[in-house]
Amino acid sequence: MDVFKAVRLTENVYWVGAIDWAVRDFHGYSTRRGTTYNAYLILSEKITLIDTVKESFFEEMMMRISSVTDPSGIDIIVSNHSELDHTGSLRQTIAAVKPEKVYASPMGSRALAAHFHWEDDPIEVVKTGDSIDLGNMRISFIETRMLHWPDSMVSYLQEEKILFSQDGFGMHLASAERFDDELELTLLEAEARKYYANILMPFSPLVTALLGNLGKMELEIDLLCPDHGPVWRSNIDWILEKWGSWAEKKPRPKAVVIYDTMWNSTRKMGEAVLEGLSLEGVSSILMPLRASHISDIATEVLDASALIVGSPTINGRIFPSVAECMNYLGGLKPKNLVGAAFGSYGWSGEAVKELNDLLEGMKVELVSEGLRAVYVPDEQVLEESVNLGRSVGRRILEICGGLE
Repeated sequence: MDVFKAVRLTENVYWVGAIDWAVRDFHGYSTRRGTTYNAYLILSEKITLIDTVKESFFEEMMMRISSVTDPSGIDIIVSNHSELDHTGSLRQTIAAVKPEKVYASPMGSRALAAHFHWEDDPIEVVKTGDSIDLGNMRISFIETRMLHWPDSMVSYLQEEKILFSQDGFGMHLASAERFDDELELTLLEAEARKYYANILMPFSPLVTALLGNLGKMELEIDLLCPDHGPVWRSNIDWILEKWGSWAEKKPRPKAVVIYDTMWNSTRKMGEAVLEGLSLEGVSSILMPLRASHISDIATEVLDASALIVGSPTINGRIFPSVAECMNYLGGLKPKNLVGAAFGSYGWSGEAVKELNDLLEGMKVELVSEGLRAVYVPDEQVLEESVNLGRSVGRRILEICGGLE
């Protein structure tokens, strides 16, 4: 008995992916709600499989396919994205179904060759503007390089008005429900925002360009089918608008304060900085690194206008957890930020300067030279910490007020 069944999306298209309820880390991204690896089956005259699944979920995908058709009848496989959570089972799938054709983008073909070291490369290349005939249907392709890998592309099934968007417009969310309107919109927004912040934020200019190109093409989209998370059928315009807003990142009165501490001195300074921000009427959040995952910090930074970082000095450097977080955030390239640094030290105090350099490297506008305290902050230092928060808060309000 096949335990896993396909889910019908339209008369001719099925979801045949897999649900990963257990995954909690996705190369550094905290996936507390698991994820899905979505694959899609088109029952056209030439039966077509869009993407596959992570290698360990091959049997689940094959059971779902078998619930609606004999897998050996699959004529075409399309690989929209070569990352191994979507191609880990591609070699097994090709061996099992023996398709006539396997398609990928030019960069996808290279990536798959580097993954699998084919003896006989089965991949045929398609580019933007190309299409393939499925007999009674047609799929066209749009390359979306660096969204979020060089090979990425999307596929559009014209007759069904379905856009298979690979990692675009997805989220890490395991659920028994397959459609967006079967889930709470607040949950979808939280997970979509986190996904964008941790995966797409560095490529925001390309996201803006892609959304513009899709608008010019005037594609009719009845279903938006990403490779992770639910299928969009009722809130398509909503998720497109969200992505556009996140990519644009207009300044808003919000600050994120992150820190780690050895003996609570830097913590006290951070709490005072937060108080200063609040006194200026700026929404703010304090995120101790011992209690906050870096992917959650990135999510908060996505729509913030300020990043304020605190660290003690240890061995002449910033604290290891702060270094890890700054390295992660730096790679995500958040934009339109002001900021400052603070921290306690014993006898050398290099951490604030190092943080200033890191913030400037991220093109964060520094509001001050930073604030240092020797050992335990006294009342004067705590007052200066409050004033640091107020200075950042006023600068945020200046920027936001100038946009009104």
